[in-house]
Amino acid sequence: MQHVRTGAERLAADPSLVPGSRIGLITNPTGVLPDLTPTLDALLAAKVPVTALFGPEHGLRGTAQAGHGERTATDPRTGLPVYDTHQVDGAELDAIVAASGVDTLVFDIADVGARFYTYVWTMYDLLRSAARLGLDFVVLDRPNPLGGEITEGPDLDPAFASFVGRHPIPLRHGRTAGELALLFDPGVRVVAMEGWRRDMDHAATGLPWVMPSVNMPTPDTALVYPGTGLFEGTNLSEGRGTTRPFELVGAPYADERFARELNALDLPGVRFREVWFTPTFHKHAGTTVGGVQLHVHDRRAFRPVLTGLSMLHLARVLYPADFTWWGPESFMDHLWGSDTLTRRLDAGGDPRGLCPEPGVPSGHLLYTSSRR
Repeated sequence: MQHVRTGAERLAADPSLVPGSRIGLITNPTGVLPDLTPTLDALLAAKVPVTALFGPEHGLRGTAQAGHGERTATDPRTGLPVYDTHQVDGAELDAIVAASGVDTLVFDIADVGARFYTYVWTMYDLLRSAARLGLDFVVLDRPNPLGGEITEGPDLDPAFASFVGRHPIPLRHGRTAGELALLFDPGVRVVAMEGWRRDMDHAATGLPWVMPSVNMPTPDTALVYPGTGLFEGTNLSEGRGTTRPFELVGAPYADERFARELNALDLPGVRFREVWFTPTFHKHAGTTVGGVQLHVHDRRAFRPVLTGLSMLHLARVLYPADFTWWGPESFMDHLWGSDTLTRRLDAGGDPRGLCPEPGVPSGHLLYTSSRR
């Protein structure tokens, strides 16, 4: 089967694509070639002068849980310094990058297509840092596993900018990391993919799926995540601590009505199965909870953001005495990108009206669709 040729694969074959004598590689376990050779190993074998490594949330090796990085250390295989950049920005990040001694930063991490997934914001912060320090910045582009034809959800309100959203883009943004980088800074250098089209989901790329993080095990997880990821801001379990995070949603107070009423909505491309599960960690750890599993039967028709809003609305309507917000104050507002969702739900309203009709990405696009 033919596969999409990623920016990393192109650079490993032609080191002249990225100038620089001291390169800092921003990567994690998703930074691999199609044969699963780590990008770092391939670049070093090609004599690309990588002199430092930078890790995002979950760390360079992907061992940390959500909200954590791996400490700054030395890579035992290569002896290269590893810098933890998770939730570090501004002058502190500038100091880390300057101390590394690099003259070029190269980003090679797979995104999952949802605004509140943090890897593109690590890219954003380091892109800004590189600009302040006068360094080159290069993105080795990779596919958006949701494809690139559809956007969903409103743009982020800049008043609610945070590490789960720095720039006004939709919740399902429909762009690759390289396209986002060009949106953030039109002068950035992107090593574009060869063979990727906007109508491709992950399965069509011919590339292996490598877990982007510990709670993103499969392409099915990524598909539902732009909608069910919103449950992180509620006291319902989003399935962390199970083998199907974000496909399972439930709470001790949920019952059979949740699946029945969701199926009655006849949402596009998805059905809901009543389930019971016991998370091993995080919310409701060790407690049996009731809820639903999402079964997507038509990936093209499925609308994850609309589905997530519908689920939130029903949970609020069916369980008004038990449903509450979760996490630090305004966490849900940062996930959604404004306070319109919490205000609408708290007032007893239907939040589905907050979700505009699906759109199409525009501006700074590197790839086209076969249907155009």
